[in-house]
Amino acid sequence: MYRKSTGRGHGFATRGVRTAVALAGAALVLSACSSGGDSDGDTSSPPVKQQPKGKDPYWVNPDGNAAKQVAAYDKDGKKDDAGLIRKIAEQPVAEWIVPENAEDQARGFTEAAEKADRDALLVVYNIPHRDCGQYSGGGAADGNAYRAFIDQVAKGIEDRHATVILEPDAVLHMVDNCTPAQFHEERYDLLKGAIGKLKSLKNTKVYLDAGNAGWQNPDALWEPLKRSGVEQADGFSVNVSNFQTTQTSTDFGKKLSAKIGNKPFVIDTARNGNGPYTKGKDPWCNPPGRALGEAPTTQTSDPLVDAYLWIKRPGESDGTCRGGPKAGQWWPEYALGLAGK
Repeated sequence: MYRKSTGRGHGFATRGVRTAVALAGAALVLSACSSGGDSDGDTSSPPVKQQPKGKDPYWVNPDGNAAKQVAAYDKDGKKDDAGLIRKIAEQPVAEWIVPENAEDQARGFTEAAEKADRDALLVVYNIPHRDCGQYSGGGAADGNAYRAFIDQVAKGIEDRHATVILEPDAVLHMVDNCTPAQFHEERYDLLKGAIGKLKSLKNTKVYLDAGNAGWQNPDALWEPLKRSGVEQADGFSVNVSNFQTTQTSTDFGKKLSAKIGNKPFVIDTARNGNGPYTKGKDPWCNPPGRALGEAPTTQTSDPLVDAYLWIKRPGESDGTCRGGPKAGQWWPEYALGLAGK
């Protein structure tokens, strides 16, 4: 059975600085973005700016890992490397909300996005028994803790514009029995409740995750998606943290969509430029030779595909495989590979 980790789990410590900025200095972040320079007078690299709103309405975090790496390479005189990493830094990537201070994080990111006249792109990834105990194992302690977490996220978002990718692999791992059967009924209830809570917000879109085309069996997914409340969501997501091509992912999504009322979907194109890795073990975990995919945009030329998004953050590790750091930690060497070095 094809299965993959979303590559997040224990990498949350790397997000501390970004979270602090989002909480305490959203306005400063945006002013730095639009200042045209920095306090040291270094003009070697222009600041990260927002993408054109009509093409890509999502917020570019000017203090993300990639932007910091660009600045570091510039400081060290590594202009070529800085130029490669800028391919990542200048695109909007999802902010993964972690359990600690979830309300403050959601508020910080959505406020910063609002100040830039953009929408926040968020991922909720805290379902109990997450990732079947693999590299990204963990999640909320129980159903009540998860409901409290969702309440905090919703309270942080309020009426600001946000798009939420809900629980990568949570449905797929019930279908492939990676998540033990005794937890399925609770998970259905939690997912449905999360969709209902988030959709009660004025300007929040929700896409329930539906796995990836590498699993090869979309017909087994549509009923569990319905039981999880997908019909109340804005749609579903595919290929999160995976490497399936955009065309393969589109075909997979359309097969699912036909079974659930022609719901639209979004595709994670962050790392699918060269398609999936087929030569070794665990092809989902830091595979070599991969590349950035289509840039994030809502202009997909397909009425069923709402957007191409960078949901998995390019350059952050899938886990301690192939020499990588812990899941979710920034790995500049891998980022350079994705960007074309």
